[in-house]
Amino acid sequence: MTSPTSRRTVLTAALATAAAAASAAPVVAVPTSKPSAPQAAAPLVDNRFWHTYTDWRWGSGDGTRVLAGTRPGLAIATPAGRTDYTDPHTGRTAALEYATWTSPLHRSAVPATELITSWNARTPAGTWIAIELSATYADGTATPWFVMGRWASGDGDIRRTSVDDQGDPHSSVWTDTLSVDDAASGVRFTAYRIRLTLYRTPGTRLTPTVWRVGAMASDIPDRFTVPATTPAHARELRVPRYSQNVHIGQYPEYDNGGEAWCSPTSSQMIIEYWGRKPTAEDLAWVRPGLPDPQVCHAARHTYDYQYGGCGNWPFNAAYAATYRDLNAVVTRLGSLTDLERLVHAGIPVITSQSFLQEELPGAGYGTAGHLMTVVGFTPAGDVIANDPASPDNEAVRRVYRRRDWENIWLRTKRYDASGRVRSGTGGVCYVYWPSGPTPGQRRVLRSLGLL
Repeated sequence: MTSPTSRRTVLTAALATAAAAASAAPVVAVPTSKPSAPQAAAPLVDNRFWHTYTDWRWGSGDGTRVLAGTRPGLAIATPAGRTDYTDPHTGRTAALEYATWTSPLHRSAVPATELITSWNARTPAGTWIAIELSATYADGTATPWFVMGRWASGDGDIRRTSVDDQGDPHSSVWTDTLSVDDAASGVRFTAYRIRLTLYRTPGTRLTPTVWRVGAMASDIPDRFTVPATTPAHARELRVPRYSQNVHIGQYPEYDNGGEAWCSPTSSQMIIEYWGRKPTAEDLAWVRPGLPDPQVCHAARHTYDYQYGGCGNWPFNAAYAATYRDLNAVVTRLGSLTDLERLVHAGIPVITSQSFLQEELPGAGYGTAGHLMTVVGFTPAGDVIANDPASPDNEAVRRVYRRRDWENIWLRTKRYDASGRVRSGTGGVCYVYWPSGPTPGQRRVLRSLGLL
């Protein structure tokens, strides 16, 4: 379980103010003519991911080349320059050569309070990447370039890391999320650019390869509860079941197992659902005799050395995408119906939520932040989850009441055990899928802006 309170500010869209304004509005006569059709609700989430050959060509590269083929990507061609990097977690300084790519300006369909980046890449030994984001406000001014991650799939060259203490007068970076500091002020992000820097050891011919990069922009209103949805599809996917709690006390250098490993444990379940897993060579470093060594491997390869844990959302997605032909993003879904559509199409989803023990009967615990894997829905519409916060693998499958579950996942505000108002994640989830999705999977992914 990983607390989200350090990564995001509480969204403060003023529902109470809106309600007061509505009650004070003057009464007007209702016309007798035929009423107009109801307007569609404004979207709350905008996804934009660059991943096609055309996408990469639209960007501005300096020293990069675009790779064609069934999975187009970006790599170093002739480096744009050289620099030194001192790793803050090891103190080592290394000379590097680099190339850059900057996306076109994306104008979000949602004037947003939060932005979360995702990327899918491969970084051979001696290479790594940095992901930066610059957002534009409604008044046309822009943020500085904020570092959203310095990332490598391994840890032999750099320690993958988020960067603390980044911000400007209107917004701040909280580990993996760029947030407007005061959503009630009306400040919003209306557009953004992403910049990739690809690094490698001078003289090598190896290069990082990036297949996907983008961001989720959202403006989720303050809410303690969300509207109930009607069940639509009953299906249960056969997803492997792993408990995080069988790893309690393992590898203190990767946050000590147990409740700290909910995110990598969930990621590993879905990676294996898609038929991928680490090799025996990959797992050779794990101490013999430990159960499910692939979960230890996932924890090591999602660990954020600045955050001090395995709960960095984009780092988990990036880890999943290191496996053959897997795509992975962090996004928000607008309703449990959207999640049902993904599961019905055969795509399990990792969700982030927080709750008191009494708010989710059957869980047997409360949490300030926890990841679990939704693998199905019962005929009554209840949620079937592989919940890693279980005593052993056999106990991982849980069924949670639909109404309880959708509320703890989609709300943005909640009360803790002391009665204080805390934040909720507002529908944050990880979605992983293969590069060759079925037509049905492709339709639902495209409808959610993920393709």
